[in-house]
Amino acid sequence: MTEQKESALQVVPPAEMIKQAVAGGADLDKLEKLLTLQERWEANEARKAYHRAMAEFKANPPKIDKDKTVKYKEVKYTHASLANVVEKITAELSKYGLSASWRTQQNGKIIVTCKITHVMGHSEETSLGADADTTGSKNSIQAIGSTITYLERYTLLATLGLATYEADDDGVSSEEKITEEQLHILRDEIIAANSTEEKLLKFMGLEKIEDMPKSDFNKAKAALEARRKNK
Repeated sequence: MTEQKESALQVVPPAEMIKQAVAGGADLDKLEKLLTLQERWEANEARKAYHRAMAEFKANPPKIDKDKTVKYKEVKYTHASLANVVEKITAELSKYGLSASWRTQQNGKIIVTCKITHVMGHSEETSLGADADTTGSKNSIQAIGSTITYLERYTLLATLGLATYEADDDGVSSEEKITEEQLHILRDEIIAANSTEEKLLKFMGLEKIEDMPKSDFNKAKAALEARRKNK
């Protein structure tokens, strides 16, 4: 009796139900309903397989180091290049039947969408948008290409819920620095206050006066003026 109950509780896959229906001479309407059920069943199995694969991938994700340094004018930062990210991640994704692809569109901003797909067909995606990267001496095509590369890298990481081993610092380091004119003003103020660059750098928490963000200029100037008046 126990074996009979267990057998009765077993779920019959829709494909088997279709086979039985065809053998039993089922009408077209019933077969269409069974085919719709089969499609839903396959989609659900694919979704479950995708999430199992992602869980296994995330259990031991690849370590992604920053391997590229970018310099222009006073700006310098390091980040994980797209080639490095893709090489490390793709090799691991394939172990679990997963793959990555991108599509790009422009709608005022450049929008890049990363799609992660499992071999059983289920996929999930993430989109990010940004303006063309006009920093440095890039032409219009290079500016678009730079942004696409940047967004491909970050959409891949975002879709997988990963980050580079050390967070990229380009967002911080690329903050606009003081101008040459402001630099000369500060150095004049240092002399007038009978102070030194070393003391100002220590006060501002910087290694080089040229690296001072524009947003800190007034603070530095006010500190030097106050020192001069006290003297």
